[in-house]
Amino acid sequence: MLGTPPEQATGGERIAQRALEGFTRSLGKEIGRGGTVQLVYVAEGAEAAVTSTLAFLLSPKSAYVSGQVVRIGVTGEQQPGPVHDWQRPLEGKVALVTGASRGIGEQIARVLHRDGATVVGVDVPQAASELQVLMKELDGDQLLLDITAKDAPQRIARHLTEKHGGVDVVVHNAGITRDRRLANMKEDRWDSVIAVNLSAPERITRELLDQGVVNENGRIVGVASIAGIAGNLGQTNYAASKAGVIGLVDSLADELENGITVNAVAPGFIITAMTAAVPFATREIGQRLNAMAQGGLPVDVAETIAWYANPASTAVNGNVVRVCGQMMLGA
Repeated sequence: MLGTPPEQATGGERIAQRALEGFTRSLGKEIGRGGTVQLVYVAEGAEAAVTSTLAFLLSPKSAYVSGQVVRIGVTGEQQPGPVHDWQRPLEGKVALVTGASRGIGEQIARVLHRDGATVVGVDVPQAASELQVLMKELDGDQLLLDITAKDAPQRIARHLTEKHGGVDVVVHNAGITRDRRLANMKEDRWDSVIAVNLSAPERITRELLDQGVVNENGRIVGVASIAGIAGNLGQTNYAASKAGVIGLVDSLADELENGITVNAVAPGFIITAMTAAVPFATREIGQRLNAMAQGGLPVDVAETIAWYANPASTAVNGNVVRVCGQMMLGA
């Protein structure tokens, strides 16, 4: 579905355009397994910038994305950047991925490499062997550090500047959970989750922007979570950190220049080694509590990030797209 941003309309037109959101989300749940429904609001003057978004939403790459509302050209620049090869749109680009050694981070690295990017994988020293093997396979670069360290933003900025002359795509994927009900949560559990999931991405982003390390038409992508939208029992720390990632997108979207964009993905139940350890009954409920009645895969998250990263997605700015099969929880 294509529409006009309600805030750019008046009277009956504004009412009708806003009504499309309820229609889209309801129809997505009616279509159910295997089918998807999306709404794309296109701002006036941004009509030429829809190609990368439609190519993503109308392809198998968006198989686990449904019931979403995407805004094009509402904030920032409206004209798409050039794409010389749509099979490898990131050719010649440099992509930084934190938490790259395994799980969703590994798939993000693989997909961005497939699209032509030189991947710089970042992870903690304990993951050195896995990261080294992956980066060797992808002909990428690696940086071992704790992103919560005081000097981590400066070290990342220096590495990207000296070895790569800057960065085009920054993906803040690294994240941890330390679950407990708030009444039983010790301070270190709260602090560690906020530090890794929220404070580090904010500090690193600010340093890269302040130092001019992010190239023109660059991309900043945060990994939020459905928990940051709907909340989750025993995850006040995690949900707060992931809602904060959404807040980071909101706060940066209007201030970025030179075609740089900021967006986020909010995964739902994604099948990984971590979720495999969840008790069977809980896992089955998590996988089926969505319009598609199945869990997602790390590649589903990675493909959504690759859409954001595409040079032609310049007008896609300030969005948070759920990769959750239209989970029944949350908006």
